[in-house]
Amino acid sequence: MADRRRINGPVGTTNPPIYDDAPEKQSEGVKVARSRPANVIRRMYLKTGVTPSASGSAYLEIESSGNGGSGLKLSCSVHGPRALPRSTPFSPHIILSTHVKFAPFATKQRRGYIRDPIERDLGTHLETALRGSIIADRWPKSGVDIIISIVEGEQDRETSKAQGIEAWDTMNALSGCITVASAALADAGIDCVDTVAGGVAALVQDAGDDAAPSIVVDPIPSEHEKVLAACCIAYLPTRQEVTNLWFKGDLPASDMDVYTQLIEKGIQASKSANRVLVDCLNETVG
Repeated sequence: MADRRRINGPVGTTNPPIYDDAPEKQSEGVKVARSRPANVIRRMYLKTGVTPSASGSAYLEIESSGNGGSGLKLSCSVHGPRALPRSTPFSPHIILSTHVKFAPFATKQRRGYIRDPIERDLGTHLETALRGSIIADRWPKSGVDIIISIVEGEQDRETSKAQGIEAWDTMNALSGCITVASAALADAGIDCVDTVAGGVAALVQDAGDDAAPSIVVDPIPSEHEKVLAACCIAYLPTRQEVTNLWFKGDLPASDMDVYTQLIEKGIQASKSANRVLVDCLNETVG
């Protein structure tokens, strides 16, 4: 006997309605011009204390590009510090565990429940970035778990694979993970030497063969003709230290000025994100 109280969804896949021309142009491979200045990051919303059951939590939302794409939405929860099992070997420092996972509905192409290599790489880079900011010797033989769920991806995964820009979108996701995890650690009361924030800079080639490559911060790959190289930096502004540097691209090793400029622009982007982080923590304390 059928359950008349339940409304079943369609058997096949469905497409959401489109009300403007921007998504159609994006699906056809037409690049939408960048409306922001090259040295300005997108606006972001950051709030702590969103998960009462966790020791600390934070939620980060970055605005969409304005060309029909979606923004980046991340949720982070911190559990610990907690005592490790007695069978665990003694450690004079806290044991940090990071877990980054895309929600199954984060992109149009449904994600699996088991972490793929991209998500494991994000967790490894996040652990390296946070390990340089936590005062680890305050909690011997203790552990802390940092769990980040990417609620909404910044780019449709199917479109990213078709355009070959999935690796660049991953850098933007890592930058957001670093910032939201730093806010959640502060909300959990875990002592850190400084607030670490993530920033991304990229060397892009816009439409036209005569146009020279330029460096932009907080890049959106779908807005540019080609991304030549990019770097994601985790930076401690007060101590002026870099805890993690992830560089990807195809540049000649002899052109060191481009590498230096990319790192400087990445630090500039991380400083801008850090100002949002500090303002959010000040509002929480106040």
